[in-house]
Amino acid sequence: MPENLIDLRQAVQDNGCDIGIAFDGVRVTTTDGWRLLRASNTEDLLVVRCESLSQAGLERLMAMVAVQLCHAGIAQPDGS
Repeated sequence: MPENLIDLRQAVQDNGCDIGIAFDGVRVTTTDGWRLLRASNTEDLLVVRCESLSQAGLERLMAMVAVQLCHAGIAQPDGS
């Protein structure tokens, strides 16, 4: 697992989320739904997938991802 994913897994654990280790990433399940973060097999980037039953839940999941990426020191596409 790339070093940044290890840092990200620690950030998720520190947040008290239920996590599962995917083959090449981290799957996080919350009451809002789930998100999967993994290294791309073809490009030097992190792939993030989120799924929720509601738009509000999806927005909360995406906000959690943004915070956890920041805590792990991983830059987001917008440069933050």
